[in-house]
Amino acid sequence: MSKRNGAGRRPGPAVMTCFVCLALTTFSRGAEVPRFNGARAFEDLTRIVGFGPRPSGSQALARTRQWLTRELRSAGARVEEDSFVAGTPIGPIPMTNLIAKFPGTGRGTVIVAGHYDTKRFDDFRFVGANDGGSSAALLLELARVLGPRKNELNYWLVFFDGEEAIRDWSPTDSLYGSRHFVERLSSNGELSRIQAFILVDMVGDAQLRIPREQNSTSWLNDLVFNAAQRLGYGKYFVNSRQAIDDDHIPFINAGVAAVDLIDFDYGPRNSYWHTAEDTLDHCSPLSLTIVGRVVAATLMELEKSPHRN
Repeated sequence: MSKRNGAGRRPGPAVMTCFVCLALTTFSRGAEVPRFNGARAFEDLTRIVGFGPRPSGSQALARTRQWLTRELRSAGARVEEDSFVAGTPIGPIPMTNLIAKFPGTGRGTVIVAGHYDTKRFDDFRFVGANDGGSSAALLLELARVLGPRKNELNYWLVFFDGEEAIRDWSPTDSLYGSRHFVERLSSNGELSRIQAFILVDMVGDAQLRIPREQNSTSWLNDLVFNAAQRLGYGKYFVNSRQAIDDDHIPFINAGVAAVDLIDFDYGPRNSYWHTAEDTLDHCSPLSLTIVGRVVAATLMELEKSPHRN
């Protein structure tokens, strides 16, 4: 199943910021509570949506990137731009991946990534609150978690450009940023240093439900879902299975352990996806809190996991 497909369910109202505190009461007894501020991530999401539609090559995406860069540097990241020109069905389009690096004491590197572009539509205004905005907001708050810590691993937070198809999803019209980035890592010899890749996509849905993505690496999937269970989030990370074509696929194909955390069931019968309904009122700070804390807990587990050695 590609990212253009999905099943539906009944929607619910967005959870207001004040309810984020409820997440703090759901952890299993004895579980370590990872730091992650979903309310602040939702404020960042609001700011990102405020830039408007953000298709690759647009001024709105450039302004978003400039703002993200300032915020990431304030969090202590070393920020790099990975710019390239993508050949697309409508001609060459300049694209830029954004990489925020947090050095650790060891040699291994773990990447947490998402995309920050929105799909290009000419017939309606598409602000991509969930599809593009939520992943960027989660990564930005994760930067604030990693910045003050003494990390054992090197962490890269990567904001991919060009995840969306310019016209119709295909192997050559999609995943421009992640495909380019894997090629870059392969050519400069850094790919062998990547011990795990975690992708977040469409994680702001107010009715959060993340299945096991079937293309993902089994042990890394287990690490994520076990962390969710320990933290009391089992009802949000469910054991149903779904195959998604997403930014983790170029890494899987290159032999990197990778997992995709995606709720590709957005609105009744996925009816909010790629429509004018992908707005803030269908997203939730609680959902960002849940996924952010699970990712943070997974990073803790990765630092002692035998699989990454």
